Amino acid sequence: MLTFDAVVIGAGAAGLHAAALAGQRGLAVLLLDHAAKLAEKIRISGGGRCNFTNRDVSAANFASANPDFCRSALARYTPQDFIALVERHRIAWHEKHKGQLFCDRSSQQIIDMLAEECRRGGVELWQPCRVEAVRHESGGFVVDSERGSIAAPQPVVATGGLSIPQIGASDIGYRLARQFGHRIVDTRPALVPLTVKGDAWAPYAGLAGVAVPADVHVESDAGQARFVEDLLFTHRGLSGPAALQISTFWRPGVPLAIDLLPGEDLAALLRRVKQDEPRRKLASVLAERLPRRVAEVLLAGVAHVERPLADWRDRDLASEARRLQHLELVPDGTEGYRKAEVTSGGVDTRQLDSRTMRSKLVPGLAFIGEVADVTGWLGGYNFQWAWASAAACARGLERRVG
Repeated sequence: MLTFDAVVIGAGAAGLHAAALAGQRGLAVLLLDHAAKLAEKIRISGGGRCNFTNRDVSAANFASANPDFCRSALARYTPQDFIALVERHRIAWHEKHKGQLFCDRSSQQIIDMLAEECRRGGVELWQPCRVEAVRHESGGFVVDSERGSIAAPQPVVATGGLSIPQIGASDIGYRLARQFGHRIVDTRPALVPLTVKGDAWAPYAGLAGVAVPADVHVESDAGQARFVEDLLFTHRGLSGPAALQISTFWRPGVPLAIDLLPGEDLAALLRRVKQDEPRRKLASVLAERLPRRVAEVLLAGVAHVERPLADWRDRDLASEARRLQHLELVPDGTEGYRKAEVTSGGVDTRQLDSRTMRSKLVPGLAFIGEVADVTGWLGGYNFQWAWASAAACARGLERRVG
């Protein structure tokens, strides 16, 4: 039976990085993945250019049942650390809004960089190779794979989540966690479009394809979550960055509050226009700040909408402004794992060591990346968690062979 210091299960972002770092520390590392292609989730990310990190990362950018858990790993492997790696490989990159960093050319450059780092660390890659079982035996573990059994004193589970099943998502990480006594925080699609059905969506269905800046907020388990981003209307509901961000925090039955004029005090604006241009109409003022189709939908059914502002009482204008800036929609669900960028929930981090990502229940076993209950915002945060959790784990691995 072959023996390695560490066997990493899952060759995605976290698995590749952990294997490379451990191998370069002199450990014998085997990396296994059932998929035919390496790191497909990296390849399709960021529109094919990989939003590989964000300049500004803190624990506040992540959702978890144990919100402080991610602090240690994030502090010890920062965005600047990964940027330095990218620059050592001479990969050109650029910054978009809100600190998001992308490759100038292709996501494939990040995959090639991580594969090269694994080669430099002498990592052995078995792919495609399905893991059939992991057994805990005295002195360590045995990983049974379709290429044979491997002695593995330190297995690292890096299999990601359930999102995007069409590229090979698997639940094996959760199954292994449960097998060894770990709790799983309920999993669900995150960073995913929201759906709205029936009469509630009928007024907005004709806006499919229209995107507008929006302030979207929702009451969540951890308090109010709020994002100001672009909101995209679709035939089935809401998408765009604002909807994807809020989806991580939304729960079934909970309404979303939506302001399509973020940062604007519409009541004050209407008072000024009424004073300065009393013959103006509400529709014309709104149409200056929103796409015409959106303004028409918002004002549909408003009594006296054709009246000049001079004919409106101030309190009625204020009431209408509040209504226009506080739309309320209750999604009926999401587009599911097929359209989700990540999986929320996962291995309960209260049973993991934040310094090493190792299990507190089963010595030697570790969980990194998306399989753990740490979910980042849209914008490179989930990749940074992959790099940081991988680095924390790799530093804690020990040489056991030879």
